[in-house]
Amino acid sequence: MTYSEENYLKVIYHLSLASTKGVTTNAIANVMESKPSSVTDMVQKLAEKELVIYRKYQGVELTDQGRFMALMIVRKHRLWEVFLVDKLDFSWDEVHDVAEQLEHIKSEKLTNKLDEFLGFPTEDPHGDPIPDKEGKIAKIEKQLLSEIPAGRRAICVGVKDSSSTFLQYLDKQQIALGSTLEVVSKEDFDLSLTLRVDNKEVTVSNKIAGNLFVKLI
Repeated sequence: MTYSEENYLKVIYHLSLASTKGVTTNAIANVMESKPSSVTDMVQKLAEKELVIYRKYQGVELTDQGRFMALMIVRKHRLWEVFLVDKLDFSWDEVHDVAEQLEHIKSEKLTNKLDEFLGFPTEDPHGDPIPDKEGKIAKIEKQLLSEIPAGRRAICVGVKDSSSTFLQYLDKQQIALGSTLEVVSKEDFDLSLTLRVDNKEVTVSNKIAGNLFVKLI
């Protein structure tokens, strides 16, 4: 498979998580920053390889083999992110672009050795679950911080937005995976939240809260 084909499989997989129906070619085009006609051409190639099922006007679905291959790409990406953060001291906002390159390494042996070397991690630095070598992926119980009522406490377990600008913002607020967040109050007007983070109060917008996954404690 080409790098482009692998990228398409990964994008279709991620988009399918938020859709109960087939993934539209327009949605794929938006993520890939490509023309819908180019997406259609690629999807047809993947269909010929029996990696996706494509029905015009009904969207794209991964076959079992296509889903497994997509999960293996996700597995490599997230393992490399763990390696970069834990072993090479990259910050969590730096690793995505590097992992995008490393995820295309073909060696299954290297991937499995990397997994073993890292101690078989179950989550990447952003809180996303890492598929195992059989394609099994754990479901993490979580909800968005924006859904938490005032007076409740929760632990930060992941981010919905893994862009460097968002992660850098969280660093400034000293919010990281494992941080305990107490919702002190919520504004009726704009739904912004006042949080207590390590004995310090900070105010975050509803947009910020809507991009933080937490688990109630």
